[in-house]
Amino acid sequence: MNPVYEKLMQCYASFQKKIAFKPQVAIVLGSGLGDYADDIRVEAELDYHEIEGFPVSTVPGHAGKFIFGYVKDVPVVCMKGRVHYYEGYPISDVVLPVRLMKLMGAKILFLTNASGGINPSFTAGDFMMLTDHISMWAPNPLIGANIDELGVRFPDMTHVYDEDLQGVLRKAAEKCNVSLKEGVYAQLTGPSFESPAEIQLLHRLGVSAVGMSTVVEAIAANHMGMKICCISCVCNLAAGMTDNPLTHEEVQEAANAAAPKFRSLVSEAVADFKPFL
Repeated sequence: MNPVYEKLMQCYASFQKKIAFKPQVAIVLGSGLGDYADDIRVEAELDYHEIEGFPVSTVPGHAGKFIFGYVKDVPVVCMKGRVHYYEGYPISDVVLPVRLMKLMGAKILFLTNASGGINPSFTAGDFMMLTDHISMWAPNPLIGANIDELGVRFPDMTHVYDEDLQGVLRKAAEKCNVSLKEGVYAQLTGPSFESPAEIQLLHRLGVSAVGMSTVVEAIAANHMGMKICCISCVCNLAAGMTDNPLTHEEVQEAANAAAPKFRSLVSEAVADFKPFL
């Protein structure tokens, strides 16, 4: 058996021994956005340490547990904290949680992240819906022998971020009176913030926001046939766009300030996902 698939199935077996809940929507909470889990009608929790072989978050602002419950009446699993490639995990471990949530029963993956704004019209605290992405130097999680049980060898990436779900997010933002930007997101490896020259390069490539997560998760989820959407919280302006140095604390503070709008937007959108489940 493929060792990556074997590890995934071991984690799934460990999950099944502890949790009977079957989610339909998977939500991944980015830096500073973990408090959204407080809005879920919780049925169960599972610490990452309790899943045999599961990668564990090491970043401040990432609690490291699955929350199972309901957003309105939609059954969800919420990742309160993700793992990143820069933490030293192999890329197969970085995407293992997303693959596991698909095995749990989730059909839709709702990704969130904290990002640096590159579009000059963006300000800290803006929300951007991803319409596409660019992966820069993070290994593709599908490299290696294809796991036929999960998906095809050469998955199409034309519409990674589902157009129907994008429509749901636009309507939810309008209902919640939230200004929702749109654009292309780029994932770099981190953990260092990008240099001003890298930001200039990304700007020329048409990138509106940059971060250290999300794209590899979207690739793995798309490979498994999940419907995907993503909202990025623009927590600062990227390097070279202001005279201020970048800090993780600044990212968390901006995400915390944006959290009330984020909560209402996510809850409204998840409730409207039902026709696509």
